[in-house]
Amino acid sequence: MGVTRKRHPAAFKAKVALEALRGEKTIAQLSSEYGVHSNQIRQWKKKLVEELPAILKNLNYTVKQKRAMIDVQHPQIPVSRQCAVLGLARSSFYYREQPESELNLTLMNLIDEQYTKTPFYGVPRTTAWLNRQGYAVNHKRVARLMRGMGLEAVHPKRKTSMPNKEHKVYPYLLRGVEIDRPDHVWCADLTYIRMLQGFVYLVAIMDWYSRYVLSWELSVTMEKQFCLDALDTALAGATPTIFNSDQGSQFTSNEFTGRLESCGVAVSMDGRGRVFDNIFIERLWRTVKYEEVYLHSYETVAEARRGLSRYFAFYNTERIHSSLGNLTPHEAYFKEHEGSYHPGDSTRIPPYTQ
Repeated sequence: MGVTRKRHPAAFKAKVALEALRGEKTIAQLSSEYGVHSNQIRQWKKKLVEELPAILKNLNYTVKQKRAMIDVQHPQIPVSRQCAVLGLARSSFYYREQPESELNLTLMNLIDEQYTKTPFYGVPRTTAWLNRQGYAVNHKRVARLMRGMGLEAVHPKRKTSMPNKEHKVYPYLLRGVEIDRPDHVWCADLTYIRMLQGFVYLVAIMDWYSRYVLSWELSVTMEKQFCLDALDTALAGATPTIFNSDQGSQFTSNEFTGRLESCGVAVSMDGRGRVFDNIFIERLWRTVKYEEVYLHSYETVAEARRGLSRYFAFYNTERIHSSLGNLTPHEAYFKEHEGSYHPGDSTRIPPYTQ
């Protein structure tokens, strides 16, 4: 009578093969621990290594994410083999980004200030303005710097940037809508924040009715994770009826829109070339930069985070708005939200301190 061959679940095979690939235990140890013949473990390990490139390719990891997966200290798998498994060119792994030159950082800061004053300036006008300031730069450099800062002129224009083609773009839902209560509409946007050396990106989520900043995050790149973190923080406190943003890939990503739709939120996105679709958060950026960023020279990301934390607390709880009947955003949000406002009400951003 033949011996019945034991069948192992796929998850079990993958777990054992991964441990073998990790190299922290010998094959003999794994064989004893899991009750599997050593030859079987070697076969599972070999199959995993052969199939990993296709698996990882389907996961659509970015080059940055793949680089983070490389373990240069791995005792058994050399860097070249890890790169091959991940589908990453070795030159991409060893490449180190060069920081922007002093001139480019100066130009970016000048562009940022001028854009805040004249957001209708595109690449040609910005180039001409820099030339008048004594900087002999051409439009190609200005276009690259503005693209890296996420800036483009706010006026009706041809399509100059496209969202991720794989992402769904939602219609604009706010045309003719009277926004009459907190949490009716939230909006989100990104902006560039300059530092003494280098720059970071800031995302904020704001309640349209009260101008209350529900959450914000900083990042050294424009990848979507910090936008997701800001969204999670905001949704932990309340849920809007409509969420409006531009068509940037961070906001059109399946993860971002999926979080909103899972909470029953209607997703709205600005029409291309429409200046006023997200006007309130554009005004927020102008206020933040003139009242905080341009008055300080942040030396580190931590310092920028501390400064912005103080400012947003001030903005929410102390800075009155004439459009709100001289209430602060915190007062307008919680007075309407809860029926009455009490100075002791909690805020999601701590009170302003000097």
